Amino acid sequence: MYQVVLLNDDYTPMEFVVMVLQEYFKRDLETATQIMLKVHKEGRGVCGVYTKDVAATKVELVATAARRGGHPLQCIMEAA
Repeated sequence: MYQVVLLNDDYTPMEFVVMVLQEYFKRDLETATQIMLKVHKEGRGVCGVYTKDVAATKVELVATAARRGGHPLQCIMEAA
């Protein structure tokens, strides 16, 4: 299993991070906001734990959405 992790940067709007968490990780607004604040304060936050293929797909979806939105948001996967 792999955890998908968002990394903090100084440019991506908090609202965009919350939207990514809701849209791609099916988090409700409260949970998405909590994860976003963890990313903001601690530099990283776990979005969820998935199989290798699902995690890789989610990383790519987030990267594509960030590029499309003009944001430098980074999303990585790590062995859980």
